[in-house]
Amino acid sequence: MAQRVIIFQLLLFSFRFSVTLKGNQTEIRLQRIGGGNMKLKTLGSTQHRVSPIGIGLAALGRPGYINIGHDDDLAQNYDVQAMEARAHCILDTAYECGVRYFDAARSYGRAEEFLGSWLKKRQHVPGSIVIGSKWGYTYTADWTIDAEDHEVKEHSLTVLRRQWLESNSNLGSNLDLYQIHSATLESGVLENKEVLTELAGLKNDGTAIGLSVSGSRQSEVIEQALKLKVDGVRLVDSVQATWNLLEKSAGEALANAREMGMGVIVKEALANGRLTDRNRKSAFAPEMGIIKSEAKRLRTTVDAAALACVLAQPWVDVVLSGAATVEHLQSNLRAVEVKWDEEADSRLNALAESAEVYWKTRSGLAWN
Repeated sequence: MAQRVIIFQLLLFSFRFSVTLKGNQTEIRLQRIGGGNMKLKTLGSTQHRVSPIGIGLAALGRPGYINIGHDDDLAQNYDVQAMEARAHCILDTAYECGVRYFDAARSYGRAEEFLGSWLKKRQHVPGSIVIGSKWGYTYTADWTIDAEDHEVKEHSLTVLRRQWLESNSNLGSNLDLYQIHSATLESGVLENKEVLTELAGLKNDGTAIGLSVSGSRQSEVIEQALKLKVDGVRLVDSVQATWNLLEKSAGEALANAREMGMGVIVKEALANGRLTDRNRKSAFAPEMGIIKSEAKRLRTTVDAAALACVLAQPWVDVVLSGAATVEHLQSNLRAVEVKWDEEADSRLNALAESAEVYWKTRSGLAWN
C-alpha cells in the first residue's frame, strides 16, 4: 500500500495534526506550530530574533550537573547515544513549541556536539534559529559524576582561540553569539587587551559577542562590560546573568544594559531546581508554600510561575529553560501563558535573599 499523508491544521489552537498511513500501521502526530505566545523579539541591538524562552543545554550535554534531581531526569543512563537522543527530543519539542534560542558552552560536555548533530539532522537553515555558545571553561569530568573538578576556568587568548575552533567545528555557520563564560573581575578577562582584540575581530566577521556572569558581584561585571570598547566600538552585544525570585541583585545593572542596547538573557531562573516542586528542603518550606499558593492562584505550575516573574521584567529578552525531560520543558513553557500581576509581584518579592546567601547556597548544591 502506498504511503499516504493527511495533514490539516487546527488554526484556533495553533496545532498541526497529521496522520501517516504505512501499510497496516498508522502514525499520528500532534505538533504545535508558531509557538502560541512565543512572539519573537530582537536581541538587543543585534539582528537576531529570539523567543522569550530559550533552551540552555547545561543539563543535557553531560552526566553530572547541579540541578536538583538531575540524575533522576537522566534515569542514570549516561550512554552517549542515549543522552544525544534525549537532547534531540528536548530540542524537537522546544522547536515545535516556538523556541528559537538555544544556548550551549564548551564546558557542557557534549552539548555543542548534540546541538550540532540536531541541526544537521533536522536541516535547520542558518538564521532560522539563534545559537549561542560560550568559551572560557574546559570540561574535565571525563563523562563522570563524581569528578573532583567538572570544569576548569581559563580566560586566556590560547583558550579562546582553541575553543573558537572547537565551537565552529560543532556548530559551524549556525553559531550566532559567542559569550565569555562567567566573566569575573578576578579573572581579568575584561582588561585583557589580546582577548578583547580577538573578540572584536570575531565581531567584525559577523559573530555577536556576549558574556555571562555569575556570583555576588554580577552587577559590577555588567557595569564594566558596558564600558568596553575596541577601536571606539562597543564590544559586548549581550549579557547573560542569574536573576530569579531569590537572587535579584543584578536587576538594575541588567536594566541599564538593556537601555544601552545590549541583549539580556537570564539563566538559572529556577535556581537550579530550588524554585521547583523538587525542592523539599524543610528550611525552604515556608517560601515554597508562598510560591505554590501564588502558582495556584495564577493557575500554573511552580516552575512556570518562577519563569513568568522573569518574563515580566521589561528588560528581559530571553529566559532559559534548563529542562532535561519533555515533561519539565512543557511545564516551563507554560510561563508564556501566565498573566503576571501586582499581587504576585508583591507576595513573591519577599522571597529574595542577599546575593551572598544565594551564592553560598548554590555553591553547596551537589553534582548529580
